[in-house]
Amino acid sequence: MSARIVVGMSGGVDSSVAALKLVEAGESVAGLFMQNWADDGSGECRAEEDRRDAVAVCGRLGIPFHFRDFSSEYWAGVFEHFLAEYAAGRTPNPDVLCNREVKFKHFLDAARELGAEKIATGHYAQVAESGGRWLLLRGADRGKDQSYFLHQLGQAQLSATLFPIGGMQKSDLRRVAKDAGLPVHDKKDSTGICFIGERDFREFLGQYLPAKQGEMRDPQGQVIGTHPGVFFFTLGQREGLNIGGVRGRAAAPWYVVGKDVANNVLYVDQDTNGPWLQSMQLWSETAHWIAGAPPARQFECTAQTRYRQPDEACNVTVNDDGTLSVRFARAQRAVTPGQSLVLYDGEVCLGGAVIERTDAPLEQKLTHRAA
Repeated sequence: MSARIVVGMSGGVDSSVAALKLVEAGESVAGLFMQNWADDGSGECRAEEDRRDAVAVCGRLGIPFHFRDFSSEYWAGVFEHFLAEYAAGRTPNPDVLCNREVKFKHFLDAARELGAEKIATGHYAQVAESGGRWLLLRGADRGKDQSYFLHQLGQAQLSATLFPIGGMQKSDLRRVAKDAGLPVHDKKDSTGICFIGERDFREFLGQYLPAKQGEMRDPQGQVIGTHPGVFFFTLGQREGLNIGGVRGRAAAPWYVVGKDVANNVLYVDQDTNGPWLQSMQLWSETAHWIAGAPPARQFECTAQTRYRQPDEACNVTVNDDGTLSVRFARAQRAVTPGQSLVLYDGEVCLGGAVIERTDAPLEQKLTHRAA
């Protein structure tokens, strides 16, 4: 008999406890391990180790184990976009795309092929039904909440999804795993992007995007040094600039405050909270709404422009083409094109969009020059 629920097993403690909770609730459960990145010989993604751990957990829980290789789908749906965005000088968020294009698309299809009615994952988020609509809610543990990465989901996905640990605190989760005898109870949480792992980001990206040396300048145009390629850097970044002593300047850190991709110029400044990184307004690409439509053409809510950022009050205008114009109640630091703007009404995630541009002074200056 087919399992009613298929759990996406990563080999980590979160998805393992998600499966445990369902088994304890008497559900018919199976586990499925997704390989989303082809082994390149570096061993950094630890896919085989994670798969073995997932097999061990399924064995401990007495549930069937399945495996699917989605590396081709991941390459086409996530990684090619990731490279194109970096080549354009933007900073993408591959986790958002992975959820939309792989975990809640190909994994959901695979689960249905196995005869399942629903899928479950170890995300820190919650799903609720209200008035005939499915809502995406923040996880109970606000420090671990992952609704930001799930904002591209829609009604079809949420209606078929369970988040069994969404109401738990991370501090309780390892204890639950240990008490249940799960072999991954003390396994270290994964960090960073899967296909990069613990490798140096610049070294990895350089395998796909050729280095192109250019000038580093301050906002007034003075040459400060050189860089290996603007796509290696993101707004607000401090690490990796390798700027030595500059005549007439204080021995203080430098930060990325702008990128002129067309002319291959990286702009840097020593004032991390200076005007060059501040913006009051942003414009986005076409927005995605979890409910299927925005709550109004103009409304107030809170927003995050990066993961784990505190909520910021804003006014949202939905333009005729579906893009957004967003004005914040106070200035925001280092709002970065390519990253996700995610909107909230209290605990409910409304949806979001990719940030296209902002009104940061240096970005406005460069945009005007390009035009």
